[in-house]
Amino acid sequence: MKLALVGATGMVGEVMMKVLDERNFPIDELLLVASEKSVGKEISFKGKNHKVIGLEEAVAARPNIALFSADGNTSLEWAPRFAEVGTTVIDNSSAWRMEPDKKLIVPEINAHLLTREDKIIANPNCSTIQLVMALAPLHKKYKMKRVVVSTYQSVSGTGLKAVQQMENEMAGGKGEMAYPYPIHKNALPHCDVFEANGYTKEEMKLAREPQKILDDRTFSVTATAVRIPTAGGHSEAVNVQFENDFELGDVRKILHETPGITVQDNPDTNTYPMPMYAHDKDEVFVGRIRRDESQPNTLNMWIVSDNLRKGAATNAVQIAEYLVNNKLV
Repeated sequence: MKLALVGATGMVGEVMMKVLDERNFPIDELLLVASEKSVGKEISFKGKNHKVIGLEEAVAARPNIALFSADGNTSLEWAPRFAEVGTTVIDNSSAWRMEPDKKLIVPEINAHLLTREDKIIANPNCSTIQLVMALAPLHKKYKMKRVVVSTYQSVSGTGLKAVQQMENEMAGGKGEMAYPYPIHKNALPHCDVFEANGYTKEEMKLAREPQKILDDRTFSVTATAVRIPTAGGHSEAVNVQFENDFELGDVRKILHETPGITVQDNPDTNTYPMPMYAHDKDEVFVGRIRRDESQPNTLNMWIVSDNLRKGAATNAVQIAEYLVNNKLV
């Protein structure tokens, strides 16, 4: 198995290498790929040094799989180039997610849709992944009507520059700004860029992507996405109105039995999900499960996950594992 990792020097790229190592993904040859300024740099993987190469060289090497953790423009330009030489691309950017002929995959939910013909596969948005992981089994049982989600998102979702901004501000220093305002001791209701309808791009990803992943346009999602000064993971306050009523015990049981979900829900012992405990873990943690007493058939819950792992790197590697295990590459 020849695997290329595009964007190997970025935050998600580094986590992808860690996940590939931890999960012992079968690699005969690893190609670490980055922008021209990083070419020639050496990076260690499984105790062996690998020289970073450029995109042209990586395409010429015809890898079986390319994990893309680059910006959308790079993906738009280079993913088709890899696909043309027979490489299956798993792309972490937003570039291909809503393209009608590209599949948007969360392995636990819809990996069964993948075929050998799928040469560019989209990895969903980080906050979408943890949301649909919890919603999918409940939708199957009770049928969702409307979802209201407010997110509390880690600075690591923006990238290294944002993490450095927060650390600079915490230390009382000044430096390059990733955000239009300070993030330390602050909350910015502004994730990604604003669109014409007044929502941010992040909020519209949360509105559109779950419908595509669950292949169902009969429910709606509305979102408010907020950046907060934490680095361990994204948190979401989620309100779901179902067509059918539910028992809280059954909801907990369904979530508890769902692979990839860990229920942490005991108010008596102050047990609930938090980013500091989700950090560096692959599970999606769900807690604060309670009935919305203001209207029928409606549930409140709190969902937390490490945005760089299940929200990005782990999900992409799980897709690659599915392709290998089912002989689709």
